[in-house]
Amino acid sequence: MKLHLADTRNSHAFTAYGAGFLTVNGTRYEHPLLVFPDQSPRAWTVSDFASLSAEDAGQLLKNRPEIIVFGTGPGQILPGPELLRTLAGSGTGFEIMSTAAGCRTFNILASEGRRVLAAMCLP
Repeated sequence: MKLHLADTRNSHAFTAYGAGFLTVNGTRYEHPLLVFPDQSPRAWTVSDFASLSAEDAGQLLKNRPEIIVFGTGPGQILPGPELLRTLAGSGTGFEIMSTAAGCRTFNILASEGRRVLAAMCLP
């Protein structure tokens, strides 16, 4: 197998994560984040994944991501039916997983050139 060093100069990728923090391109954040590969990370104003509503999902869909990767914290948390209905009816793909798995998945999808949005709660 041939390995290549990832070049993140023109895109954003998770470079570390741990209890209470996320790091994107070497910058540490201690709050939930929204990350697109081609936009600067921004704070995500959620207290926890379980509190997300259909209205919150609508806000995430405004930027028309191809897929949303939700990081729910240290473990996977399943969303309520209202949020699932909104996401399923949007035509946008979504994955719900622990934040650690979400960071890795986002990096893979972004490296493939996909228009992916990471919506990450702190691990």
